[in-house]
Amino acid sequence: MTSTSRHSASSSPAPSVSDLPDLPDLPRWARWTAHASALAPLPSGLWRIAMAAGVPVGFDQAWLQEARMPGRGSVWPILLSLVTECCALLALGLVRPWGERVPAWIPFAGGRRVPPPAALIPAWCATAILTGFGAAFAIKIVRVLGGHGSDPSFPEGTAAWVMSATYVPMLAWGPLLGLTAFAYQRRRRAAAARTGSRGRRYRRR
Repeated sequence: MTSTSRHSASSSPAPSVSDLPDLPDLPRWARWTAHASALAPLPSGLWRIAMAAGVPVGFDQAWLQEARMPGRGSVWPILLSLVTECCALLALGLVRPWGERVPAWIPFAGGRRVPPPAALIPAWCATAILTGFGAAFAIKIVRVLGGHGSDPSFPEGTAAWVMSATYVPMLAWGPLLGLTAFAYQRRRRAAAARTGSRGRRYRRR
């Protein structure tokens, strides 16, 4: 290889997400689970923001005053809601090109292929944690609404049912993310197998 060809190869721009090799078609159900996973914490987040803003959501006034809401205490439920939704939106990377290759605008890493473990390890860990949280919270909701326990972090009366309804989608967050991660893992394995097969055919020539 000449120096000119080496220079042209090294100076060629990093491939964009549109240059990804052909992959098996993304299943429609995987696209649905990814979007459902991204939206799962949204209802509960909006409910917490309403509480922080002073909207009556059924809590005892004394508890709200002790928690300093609305006021200084409103920061943590708003921040929690925003951070949770931002984390949830990362699930879309499992069905979008930027989950396969780092976007070109990101410094130092732009254009590089995303190693599958970099996406799958956090996704599988989050799946386990969220599924466990969902199961524990479902038991708690049933106990409190059924009158078998009390919790000062739960409102009373109809508001308790409304709050519980906003948290129901979160119970499915873990399983939905797990299904999306499974589709991503299967797709990346298929792509790697196809790339290896093409490489073996090229060497035989």
